Amino acid sequence: MYWKDIWRIKDTIEVEIKYIGNYGAKGEKRSKRHKATPEQIKRQNQKNKEKRMRRLIQANFDQGDFWLTLKYKKGDKPPSESVKRDLHNFIERMRRRYKKSDQEFKFIYRLEIGSRGGVHVHMIVPRIRGQDITEDIQNAWDKGRVNFATLDGGDYQLLAEYITKPIKDEAYKQISFLEEKERKEFSKYSTSRNLIRPEPERKIYSKRTVRKILTEGIKPTEGYFVDKDSVVRGINPYTGMSYIHYRERKLQKDGFG
Repeated sequence: MYWKDIWRIKDTIEVEIKYIGNYGAKGEKRSKRHKATPEQIKRQNQKNKEKRMRRLIQANFDQGDFWLTLKYKKGDKPPSESVKRDLHNFIERMRRRYKKSDQEFKFIYRLEIGSRGGVHVHMIVPRIRGQDITEDIQNAWDKGRVNFATLDGGDYQLLAEYITKPIKDEAYKQISFLEEKERKEFSKYSTSRNLIRPEPERKIYSKRTVRKILTEGIKPTEGYFVDKDSVVRGINPYTGMSYIHYRERKLQKDGFG
């Protein structure tokens, strides 16, 4: 048998298939497993974080939504507890502002400290369609300047990597004036509780079915096409299981992706 996990997120379908053997043929055994090193486990955990974050962004935000950078005034280096308090106040003000427009405020944010000790917060928030709220956002953050950018509507892989990235050793050296606990606080990310959190549908199939996929190719869901650049095949050296990952995208009304 093999299993197929399916995430349906807006106009995309993401599929992960895991199975024993290279082709799912009768009598095949899984490949030899290797014990993962701590560094390899760390890398795999990071990849899993990136996947979850990418799906979270896709499920909750759209092209044109805001990617904010909340900055402090030059020279200000507040401790993490002060930043969290300032951020809490900002979020409460934004919730009230969005409620006036009958829209729910939601967010993903990442605390960060630059190589020179400059404190800032990156945050994804929805745009209120048909309204310019940039001035309201700036007024709600009274600690410094707000930089505005917008989401481009891609697959958000790079953005997910950025939000979940660990602080590199070189960066730690640059902010050595902070206690270890403080440095860890400035590498955390958080989300609002009202986000949609995608969960997969799991389906179990026979080896015969996966063998058909491997010999005849991936058949997309009706109304979708397979994004060829997303197709990945391989063997997990730690589980010995083979896998196929790919994404399908919804066809446009004219029939083209």
